[in-house]
Amino acid sequence: PHAGSVESKNEAAMSELVPEPRQKPVVPMKPVGINTSLLGYIGIDTIIEQMRKKTMKTGFDFNIMVVGQSGLGKSTLVNTLFKSQVSRKSSGWNREEKIPKTVEIKAIGHVIEEGGVKMKLTVIDTPGFGDQINNENCWEPIEKYINEQYEKFLKEEVNIARKKRIPDTRVHCCLYFISPTGHSLRPLDLEFMKHLSKVVNIIPVIAKADTMTLEEKTEFKQRVRKELEVNGIEFYPQKEFDEDLEDKTENDKIRQESMPFAVVGSDKEYQVNGKRVLGRKTPWGIIEVENLNHCEFALLRDFVIRTHLQDLKEVTHNIHYETYRAKRLNDNGGLPPMTVETEENHESNL
Repeated sequence: PHAGSVESKNEAAMSELVPEPRQKPVVPMKPVGINTSLLGYIGIDTIIEQMRKKTMKTGFDFNIMVVGQSGLGKSTLVNTLFKSQVSRKSSGWNREEKIPKTVEIKAIGHVIEEGGVKMKLTVIDTPGFGDQINNENCWEPIEKYINEQYEKFLKEEVNIARKKRIPDTRVHCCLYFISPTGHSLRPLDLEFMKHLSKVVNIIPVIAKADTMTLEEKTEFKQRVRKELEVNGIEFYPQKEFDEDLEDKTENDKIRQESMPFAVVGSDKEYQVNGKRVLGRKTPWGIIEVENLNHCEFALLRDFVIRTHLQDLKEVTHNIHYETYRAKRLNDNGGLPPMTVETEENHESNL
């Protein structure tokens, strides 16, 4: 009997050690599928119209940056994209202007209106990029500028009395101009894209594509894609941000076929078969900028403005800005960064 009681004690001790089976969390009942055919008109379909009216009142912000060596037609291409004189070249820039000693950042703002839609467009130019003998770290001022815009937005966001609508100066899109050498990317191109692809949406474009034959163009595009892949450079649209299968299919097509867009820009009009077209005149004919048989400019415009403009803004806000914000708050011990005013108040109290 004594041995039996020891065993029962052990069993009791064992049963204490065995964890009780956890109760499953209560799963809310799924709503029973009711016949959803409406008995009359409610008006849910007006929600889109309400949103449209609201956004039309406030307008849209879009900030586009152009980076590349002088003479690749950056200003002309941006003017062609928006069919208006929006780059620095048209705002009092003269050809006698010397090449800047270092990379400068010039931002020019415009309000463009089309069909009742207002867009506050800012074109950020980077004169002096890649024009020096020693181009070491010449992307640093550009990276600094992009981060400064994130910082400005963050400071506004963490203010106690913050604005209802924070002015958005963040760079939504960076068009990187590749020289049409037909060979391979220069170390400068790779270094720039490697450093900045993590902080901004980069769209690579091959400038002045009319200087290459069709075979050279196809070969060069394939080579550029291969080099970017080998160097682990992610350009926009990034694979990991495809939200669904439809996006993935559409973006894969762009990544594998169109990128980098081989483009030609022009703000001059010519008469072709009784039509006014934007183009470049050569001794053997006119290169029509918006003709897909001549160049991929129309594809680039459709991509940047007609299909992906909103997505460019969302990726900037939800991915690049969030990454910056998390890092900034983390470095600050989880506290919001002190605004300039609070710093000044702090100094005056001392």
